[in-house]
Amino acid sequence: MRSKQHSLRGIGALGLTVLLSHSSLVLSFSLRQLSGTATRIPGVHLKASVVASPPSSPILQDEFDDVANPRGAKNDWEVHKFGGASLATAELYRTVGDLLIRESEGREHGTIPTMAIVSARGGMTDLLVKVVDSALLNFEQANVALQEAVESQVFLLKELAPPEITDPIEARFRSDGQDILSVVQSLRMLHTVPAVTMEVVTGFGEIWSAQTLHAYLQTQNVPCEWIDARDILVVKSDSSGLGEKGAASTGGVTPLYEITTERLSHWWNNEGRNAGFLDLSYEKGQVPIVIVTGFVAQTIEGVPTTLKRSGSDYSATIFAKLVSAGRVTMWKNTDGVYTADPRRVPEAFPIASLKYDEAMELAYFGAQVLHPSAMEPCIDKKIPVYVRNIFNPDFEGTLIQGRCATLKDSFDSKIMNWRSKSGFVPIKGITSVDKIALVSLEGASIGGANVAERFMGAMADNDIKVLIITQASSESSITVAVPENEGQRALQVLENVFELELSRSKINSLSVATGMSIVAIVGEGMAMTSGVSATFMTSLSSANVNIRLIAQGSSERQIAVVVAAEDTTSALRAAHMAFTLSETTATITLLGCTGNIGSALVRQLQEQKTRLAQEFGVSMCINIAANSKKMVVGENSQCLDVDNLSSLIKSDDALAFDLDKITNLMMADVHPLRIVIDCTNSEAVSEYYERWLSSGINIISPSRKVAAGNLERYKCVRAAEKANSVSWLYESSVGSALPICTTLQDLYETGDKVKSITGCVSGTMAYVLSSFSEDVPFSEALRAAVEKRITENDVWEDLSGMDMAQKVVILARSLGMNVNLEDVEVESLIPEEFLKKEYPDDWNEMTAAQLEDIKCMDAVMLGRLKAATAEGQRLRYKFLIDKETGKCKCSLVNTEATDPLYRLKLYENLVAFETSRYETSPLIVKGAAAGPDLASAGIFADLLRLTRSFSSNQG
Repeated sequence: MRSKQHSLRGIGALGLTVLLSHSSLVLSFSLRQLSGTATRIPGVHLKASVVASPPSSPILQDEFDDVANPRGAKNDWEVHKFGGASLATAELYRTVGDLLIRESEGREHGTIPTMAIVSARGGMTDLLVKVVDSALLNFEQANVALQEAVESQVFLLKELAPPEITDPIEARFRSDGQDILSVVQSLRMLHTVPAVTMEVVTGFGEIWSAQTLHAYLQTQNVPCEWIDARDILVVKSDSSGLGEKGAASTGGVTPLYEITTERLSHWWNNEGRNAGFLDLSYEKGQVPIVIVTGFVAQTIEGVPTTLKRSGSDYSATIFAKLVSAGRVTMWKNTDGVYTADPRRVPEAFPIASLKYDEAMELAYFGAQVLHPSAMEPCIDKKIPVYVRNIFNPDFEGTLIQGRCATLKDSFDSKIMNWRSKSGFVPIKGITSVDKIALVSLEGASIGGANVAERFMGAMADNDIKVLIITQASSESSITVAVPENEGQRALQVLENVFELELSRSKINSLSVATGMSIVAIVGEGMAMTSGVSATFMTSLSSANVNIRLIAQGSSERQIAVVVAAEDTTSALRAAHMAFTLSETTATITLLGCTGNIGSALVRQLQEQKTRLAQEFGVSMCINIAANSKKMVVGENSQCLDVDNLSSLIKSDDALAFDLDKITNLMMADVHPLRIVIDCTNSEAVSEYYERWLSSGINIISPSRKVAAGNLERYKCVRAAEKANSVSWLYESSVGSALPICTTLQDLYETGDKVKSITGCVSGTMAYVLSSFSEDVPFSEALRAAVEKRITENDVWEDLSGMDMAQKVVILARSLGMNVNLEDVEVESLIPEEFLKKEYPDDWNEMTAAQLEDIKCMDAVMLGRLKAATAEGQRLRYKFLIDKETGKCKCSLVNTEATDPLYRLKLYENLVAFETSRYETSPLIVKGAAAGPDLASAGIFADLLRLTRSFSSNQG
C-alpha cells in the first residue's frame, strides 16, 4: 500500500487529481500552486487542498547523528550505484543483483551490509518525458508511450522472478500507470506542463527499477528491502524541472540531512518488511541488501522533486553520508574515470586515483563518468569513492579520495618545470563540454567595474549559466561562455541592459558566437609548476586548433580553452599526446604504396613498429594507401593492415583513386598529426600540396615535382607551409638517406655563407661510371644498375641528367636562388633522337628497348674513359651550384685525384659545401644513396624528425 499512497500523495502535491462530470472538471491543487491559475481555465472549478508537511526543521543542517546500523552489523555499510545503462535488460538486472550479493559477502573482515542506489532502466526516463511532452498535442500518442513504458518494465520483471513475487509488483506498476495517465490527461486543460509534473512522472522510472531489482534478489534468498527515496530524502531546491541531460549541476538542490536522518531512522525501526531483516544472524553469513531509488526526493513541503538529470550519483553519496558508509562504488560501463573520453581519444586509459577536487573539476568540464555534486557528501565524511566497470568487476577502477593542497600550501613549494621531474605528469585528465556559445561585450568606454557588475547581474537575474568568464581590463571587454541554447537569450538580455550605452556608442558591440566547445586540462600537479600552460597551448597550435578564449582557475587545478566544435577531438588528442598520456600517433596517407620506395617504407615501418613505441613513444598509422589506380581507406580512420597492403589494393573492396576523396578524408581526420607521404612522380598529386598544407596536413615528399617544379607554385607551397605551421620535408628527394638538405639548412640557419655546392647526387651515374670498363660495356653496366633497382623507372631520366638537374634546383632554391629547371646547364649522355623516341608503356618492354638503344654509346663512353685514364683521372658526372654567379650545371667531367669525387664508389652520392667557414676544406656529405631501401630510410628519417618536432613543440 505504501507505493500506492506515494502515488496519490505525489499527484496531490502536483495538484492534478481528476474528477470528471458533464459540466465541470474539478482539479485539486496544492495551495502554493493556485496563484494565477484559477482565472485562466474557463469552465473549471478549482478546489484547494492542503498537503500535510513534515515537522519543521532547519533548512540547512550538515551535522546529524549517524543512522544506526541494523542490530548485529559488524562492518560499515557500503553503497553501490547503478546507472540506466547497467539496468537496460533482464540479464543486466541479474548481473547487478549477483554483483551485489558477491560484494556483500565481504572481504577479509566478514560480511558487509549493502545499499544499492538505482536509476531507471536504460531509456525509461526519456520515454516518460515523451509521455508528458506528447500529452499537450496528442493524448493518444502519450497513452501509447505510457503503455510502452509500463509493459516494458513488466516484461523485464516477469523474466526475473516467479508470479508469486511479481504479481503484486505488476499490479502496482499498472496502478502507477493509471495515475500517470490521469495526470497527463489533465495537462490538455492547462495547455502547459508544470515543472513538478515532469519530476513526478519521470520519477516512476526509478521506483519501478528498484522494485524490479528487489524482485530478483528475493529469488536469491537474501534478506533485502527497497526504499522509495521520496519517503526519506528531503531537499531544498532552488529550481524546478529535470534540468539539462548530462548537466554539471543539480540546480541548487541541497539535502536537509536532519529531517532525512529522522525519516531513515524511522524506516529502520518500523518499516523493514521482511521478517528478520533487522535481526540478522551474521554468523550464518546473512547480510541485508537495501535497494534505494536514485534521482528522486521530496521538498520540505511534501512536493515530489528530483536531484535533476544525472543526479543518481548524488543520491548515492547522500545516502552514503547518511549511513556513514565505508565506501561508495559507482558502477559504470567503463574501467573507471579515463584520462579523456575514449570515444574521442582511443589512447585514453583509466586513472588509478584522483582527489575529490580533481574529480569535481573533471565532472564540471564534461566528464560524464561522475556528477560534480556527488563528491560533496563524501568530502565531509572522508568516504572514498570508487568508479568501477560492471562488466569488468575484477578491475580496480578509479579511487577518489582526499583533498588537493590549497593554493596557499602550494606557494611554499619550489617552482619547477614539469618536464624536469622524472615520470611526473601534472594533469590527471582532459575533458570537454560541447554546445557552447561565447557572448561578448566589446570596447566599453564606461566604468569597468560597473560594466562587469551589470553584465554578470543580468546573467544571474535571468538564470543564465555562465561557465567561463574573461575580462580585458584595457578595453572593459567581457566574454562569457554559456550553454549554446542560452546564447541568444543572453544576447537579448544584455542588449536590454546596455540599450542606452549601445545607442550612444559607449559600447562597440554585443555579439554571440555559437558552435563552440570547452576543452580543459585538470590536475593538482599544475599548481606552482611551470610549463603546463605552454605545453597545452603549443599542442593546440601544432594541431592547427584556434583558441577563442583562455581561462585558468584560481586553484590552479584546471586550464580551459574554448575552440570551434569541429576542432574539439583534435584538441583533446593533441593535449593527450603533449602530456605524454599517450604515444605520439602520426596518421599517414601513403601515395605510391605499391612502388619500390613505398613498399620498402612499409616494410621498414613494420620492422621498427615495436621499437618506435617503446623507445620513442611514437605510433605510425597508415590509414589511407593508394597507387595510381586504386586506394584503400581504414574504417573510421583506423590503421590499415599493412602486412596485406598489396592484397587490399587488389581486392574488390578497394576504391578508385580519387585525390579529392583522399583530401576530404584527411581533412576530416581528427588526429592532430596528419602526414601525406608522396612516393609518386605525379604532376596531378603535386597540385594538391598547397591545399594540404593550408589544411594543417604535413607532407613528406621524395617526389621532386614541386620542389623542382614551377617556381611560382613552389613559392606558394612554401608560403602555405609557413602560414599554417606545418612541415614539408623532402630530404629523400636529393640524396635518399643522406642528410644533404638538413646540412644545408643548418649551414644557412647558423649564419654561414654558402659559396658553392658541388658533387654527384645520382646513384645511377655513380654506379655506371664506376663499374664500366673495357671488359664491361657502358650498356651492360647500365643493365646491372637496372637489375639492382638503382635507377629511376625511366632510365633516360638518369642518363639525360634531368634527375640530377632536378636535385640541383632543389638545393639552389634552398640557398634562396630563384632557379627553374631550364636554368640548369645539363649535358645528356643520350643521343637526341632517343629522347624524342616513343617507347612502350609497359616498364619491362620500355627498359629492354632503352638498354638496346644505349648500346650505341658503348664506344663513345669507352673513348671518354680511356682519355681520362690516360691523364690519371676518373670519369664522373658532376654538378655545380655557384651562389655568387648564379650558375648551375650538370656535366660529365674528368676528375683529378684532389677532387672528392675521384674516390666516389659504387652506390654513393657525394656533396661538398664550400662556405665561409669551410673555405680551406669543404664540408663533405658522402655515403651510399642508391636503391629504394635507402630512399625509404630517408623518408623514415623525415617521419621521425616530424614526430619528434611535434612532441617537442608541445613541451
